[in-house]
Amino acid sequence: MGAQLAERLRPGDVVVLNGDLGAGKTQFVQGVAEALGVQGPGTSPTFNILLAYEGRLPLNHFDLYRLDSADELDDIGYWEVLEDDGATFIEWGDKFPEAMPDDYLEIRLSTGGAGVRTIAMRAHGPASEHLLIRR
Repeated sequence: MGAQLAERLRPGDVVVLNGDLGAGKTQFVQGVAEALGVQGPGTSPTFNILLAYEGRLPLNHFDLYRLDSADELDDIGYWEVLEDDGATFIEWGDKFPEAMPDDYLEIRLSTGGAGVRTIAMRAHGPASEHLLIRR
């Protein structure tokens, strides 16, 4: 599904990934990165907070898990990154709902029994509607 989403991405798109630890948020972004032609492994930016990759479309990958307050977003250049020409993926965006942009795609990942993952997508605003993958 990450590869399918990569085909739809445009400069300035924001995707927010929410779900429990181990639900597959980083793995999803890795699929997007691979489809965008990013070289090298896409790892979780948990300890870096932000990783930026070059591909056919620049890819910014935030992991907000370790932040304690939305005030810390200023320190990591969050607002500037949201305004650049790449696609931005934000893990743990539900920690700071007040800091999400006006328009973004939310992807909620959950795990069930027998290793089954559920992925639910919701467009928050008209500009992100083009990102929805319907099955």
